[in-house]
Amino acid sequence: MVTWLLKSFYDTVSDVFTQIGGMGAEIFDLTWVSSSVQLFTMLGWTLFGVGMIVAAFDLAIEYQNGRASIKSTALNVLKGFFAANLVTLVPVELYKFCINLQNVFLKDLAGGFIGTVDFNLGDVALKVMVGAFGGPAGIVANGIYPLCMLIGLSYSVLKVFFANIKRGGILLIQMAVGTLYLFSVPRGYTDGFNQWCKQIIALCLTAFLQTTLLFLGLLTFNSNMLLGLGVMLAAGEVPRIAQQFGLDSSVKVNMMSVVHATSTAVNMTRNIARAMA
Repeated sequence: MVTWLLKSFYDTVSDVFTQIGGMGAEIFDLTWVSSSVQLFTMLGWTLFGVGMIVAAFDLAIEYQNGRASIKSTALNVLKGFFAANLVTLVPVELYKFCINLQNVFLKDLAGGFIGTVDFNLGDVALKVMVGAFGGPAGIVANGIYPLCMLIGLSYSVLKVFFANIKRGGILLIQMAVGTLYLFSVPRGYTDGFNQWCKQIIALCLTAFLQTTLLFLGLLTFNSNMLLGLGVMLAAGEVPRIAQQFGLDSSVKVNMMSVVHATSTAVNMTRNIARAMA
């Protein structure tokens, strides 16, 4: 029974590994994604323009009270201008840079093991699985221990792979959220935008470290299954550890800040409309 389960699971996982390809950066080459990013850019410029007008009203009000600072207002508007230019450009380029850097680094590590410099996660995982459990003619390992190791290997590889695929969509959401902060940046409220920048850095750092640890664990798996599996399982802890150091890759906290910023913008617009009436 155990042998049948091992063979069935081996064949299924082998087929899945054969289908695994890229690491999520390909999503930004799609036409509809480029159109969405362009929409976010236009929304960001619109909110920046509205925020700049509100900043001018704030300056006029502070000038009447004798607390106006033209230098600070001009500096905040300049920060908003640069943010509007880069809010949808830097995240994509930084994410692609991390993926490319990761590929260059891993080709030096795993190129000799695979025998070629053109490979992906599925190729390495399949090579490791064949070397650890058997060849094309069938598996040679039997027992509960090899089955548990095969399940752990499959879980670690698929978890990181689907996390990388999902991370491209998360980056799109974060860019949409980041444009909403452009209303507040010209007015000097940059706390939410600074937190958003940390989330972008955390996302790219997680993408680099998770896949690197996974490949290191795969290269260790053939010589020491338990040690290699431990390194691969540690890859799943990267987001939690980064969060402890202020690099949170989730969007929950950011969304609450955006709701507060949006409510502030609506109330400010109402007050200006009433004053002009």
